[in-house]
Amino acid sequence: MNAFDQLAPPLQKWIRQQGWPSLRPVQTAGINAILGTNDDVIITAATAGGKTEAAFLPLISDVLLEEPAQDHGFDLVYVGPLKALINDQTRRLEDMCREAELAVVPWHGDIGSGVKSRALKAPRGVLLITPESLEALFVRRGSSIATLFGATRAIVLDELHTLLDSERGIQLRSLMTRMEISTGRQIRRVGLSATLGDTGLARHFLRREAPDDVVLCDAAGGGAEFQVQLRGYLTGGKVPEDEVAAKDDRSAEAAIAMHLFEKLRGSNNLVFAGSRGKVELYADRLRLLGEAQGLPQEFYPHHASLSKEHREFVEKRLKDASLPTTAICTSTLELGIDIGSVTCVAQIGAPFTVASLAQRLGRSGRRAGQPSILRQYQIEARLEKGSHLADRFRLGLVRAIAMIELYLQKWYEPPRSSALHLSTLVHQILAVIAERGGASAERLYATLCRKGPFYAVDTTLFLAVLRQIGSPDIALIEQSDNGLLLLGRQGEKLVEHYSFYAVFKTPEEFRLVEQGKDLGTLPVDNILAPGMTIIFSGRRWEIVEIHEREKVILVTRSRAGAPPLFGGDPGEIDNQVVEKMFEVLEGQAVPIYLDKQAAALLAEARGNFALAEAGFHRIIATGEDGHLIATRKGSVVTNTLALALGGFGFETSIYDGFIEVRTKEAELGLEDALALIAESERLSLFYRQAEPQSEKFHPFLSADLLQQDALSCRLDETGAIRLASEILASMQRQFARNR
Repeated sequence: MNAFDQLAPPLQKWIRQQGWPSLRPVQTAGINAILGTNDDVIITAATAGGKTEAAFLPLISDVLLEEPAQDHGFDLVYVGPLKALINDQTRRLEDMCREAELAVVPWHGDIGSGVKSRALKAPRGVLLITPESLEALFVRRGSSIATLFGATRAIVLDELHTLLDSERGIQLRSLMTRMEISTGRQIRRVGLSATLGDTGLARHFLRREAPDDVVLCDAAGGGAEFQVQLRGYLTGGKVPEDEVAAKDDRSAEAAIAMHLFEKLRGSNNLVFAGSRGKVELYADRLRLLGEAQGLPQEFYPHHASLSKEHREFVEKRLKDASLPTTAICTSTLELGIDIGSVTCVAQIGAPFTVASLAQRLGRSGRRAGQPSILRQYQIEARLEKGSHLADRFRLGLVRAIAMIELYLQKWYEPPRSSALHLSTLVHQILAVIAERGGASAERLYATLCRKGPFYAVDTTLFLAVLRQIGSPDIALIEQSDNGLLLLGRQGEKLVEHYSFYAVFKTPEEFRLVEQGKDLGTLPVDNILAPGMTIIFSGRRWEIVEIHEREKVILVTRSRAGAPPLFGGDPGEIDNQVVEKMFEVLEGQAVPIYLDKQAAALLAEARGNFALAEAGFHRIIATGEDGHLIATRKGSVVTNTLALALGGFGFETSIYDGFIEVRTKEAELGLEDALALIAESERLSLFYRQAEPQSEKFHPFLSADLLQQDALSCRLDETGAIRLASEILASMQRQFARNR
């Protein structure tokens, strides 16, 4: 029997109404994998490749064709990462389920209480919910979970790739385990994704105890023709007369805005500009260009700080083919909200991950015969005497090239499977206790660690976490006379607040203060420590102290020279990306997608790299007391080595694949410090206090537990020790060569 004939008649009728000539290959594969089986399934296809239908056509058919195990409970559960995505999928599924007379229930913070009350009284059909709202159901209605999900046949996880290496993903895995424990049976799991790197890790995420049994339906290959151009721009210094960027404005931003205006006007596009400030800057410039020519407004900002009404207005315009619209956005339009097909995706500045770049590009080239188009813009500093080596090596441009090359190779960042996720463990301990009105330590360990996602946490570590959060000064939990663990006085306050259900936190805005004077605020989500330098408002600042509770970083003016334009952005770069960057710097081929300026900048970067002999020397002198260490590693290993060097009094700054160190205040020479690191078993002996705590429940953990958590994912002691040995060996070869 072919795939179409296996579907329930109401869904066959719906497909005919859509005018589809046939099912897509991924939909046929999904139907064959799901109908007649109880297998867990991963469905991968390009954005708008038909993943939703590939999952729900057979799942809804299964509901209609098979007798339910119980006569109460939601039949299917869809978990989406964004409210807007749930709203969009609700509209799609309502259309699909209309003939089947199956209820479709959206559930998140913006859904009215009436809809939720009716669903709780008679749970049935398809529930579409965020992880946070699902957590709230467990905590607030723990005794009803078996009833609400007693008939559930499958849980569909959308945007699976965003869950693999995140606190939210661990929370969701824990929720699925808790649902199966409450209902007393295994519930099928179906993952949807457009950008999976390691499918083995995705299978392990979906069903840890039986990853080899997870069926993969992969239609992510192929896709539209890919067209790309990387344009280079210069900023700073004296502008030559022949390099005027725009009529009355010589800034690189103005030149980029003009190019965007000329190339994108009249079509639907997305421009990823980075920060909210940059979004507003480019949106304003593009608006003014249109007004100057008396043209209708087509360019609109889109970011999380704007009102829901404004964001929905922009999304609605993007769907309307009759209204040319370009959204200048942060990552808000990266995930799978249906905005139709856009002509082009523009990226201003180098992205942090290949997976993110791929997800964004999935928005373009969705119509038959239409190419996927990327316009990449990169601003670099105009070199002058004394320019920083990071500018001379054009690290921003080189990273942008490396990302594109890796995207063409279909490589994406793998998740880190060794992470302990102790912050999320604390959250889940509180959630399970609240759900059940109390729980024994044994039950908590069995639910969360033995059966759940915290399998890397052994009993010794688990008990240490319980003792810590149960200590009088923390008071998240307490023990009753019969040994049952209950919420403590502080735990009750946390759980009662609406913010509890989200396990993640957004990057904190820390105030930068110099000698009592506020310099401004800086979003921080990476590990910092005293002695490190940061770049803010066009100059370097050395970190003196960090006050986590007050969200204050005390700084002093750094003794080092002017900072580079490419200042080592606070994102996490994978080892493979940095390796590709050095491959680009040491190579000779010029990618055909570079414009004339970008090609000239790449040639300049390669010339400066060769002049510094950076391909041979791992340590390059940058001044009287400064050196640039070529780590050739990603952020985790590089940050770990920088923290260890900071413990010896070195002032450090971190760039992609490099650490800049200044030795004036150091306790010993750089070579001696590297030797001590290379001979060590534990680098934690050398760390200064490393703050801020990066995850939501970290403030409740002890210094020792925080260190164990960081070492499991955010620091790599083994890699840093090995790196110190490699650098020492390189120094010895360099010394022998110069003799």
